[in-house]
Amino acid sequence: MLEVKNLNKEYPMPGHRLKVLSGIDFTLNDGESASIVGPSGSGKSTFLYILGTLEPPSSGSIRLEGKNPYEMNEKDLAAFRNRKIGFVFQDHHLLPQCSVLENVLIPTLVSPPDDSFQKRARDLLEKVGLTERIHHRPHELSGGEKQRVALARALILKPQLVLCDEPTGNLDHDSAKTVVSLLFDLHRSQENMFVVVTHNLEIAERFGRKFKLSSARLQPV
Repeated sequence: MLEVKNLNKEYPMPGHRLKVLSGIDFTLNDGESASIVGPSGSGKSTFLYILGTLEPPSSGSIRLEGKNPYEMNEKDLAAFRNRKIGFVFQDHHLLPQCSVLENVLIPTLVSPPDDSFQKRARDLLEKVGLTERIHHRPHELSGGEKQRVALARALILKPQLVLCDEPTGNLDHDSAKTVVSLLFDLHRSQENMFVVVTHNLEIAERFGRKFKLSSARLQPV
């Protein structure tokens, strides 16, 4: 379960403080998915980064599986993030010098050696339709294929929470539909929690729970 209580985020500005998130309460149960929409600059990505432990809140609490990651030391926080949270960004962030398989395996590099990682990576790449691309480099892939690699990478360690920030923002319509369909298929098979930030209302409507972030407030829609 993901629990967010009275979350606030402010940034210091000359002469005042800019409030980006205000009094946000949000709960997501295991196996649930949620979409978040809102105008540009409304704080959607900031909220996602806070959930992903990439940026601390100004106040409030976050608990994933009963633990507040912001109470951890830096080493424990990094390990927690690596094991419990998967990320898919608008820009896939693949390493150009690595093959498709190697990119998927990157999150496993800080874990003890485990032969099962190779099998899981290959299984995930089969699920996203990239078995024939397994030894290709990112420059040999289309935009949609790169994002499918990013999906597989996000799931390699079976994270409890998967966060997607505009995962189809750089894709054409057909590629976006393919990635979204795969995202839902993978979500159902993994039984983890998905939170997706998107400007695409058609995509947002497909999620079990829908929210809008506006004027620093998060409201169900």
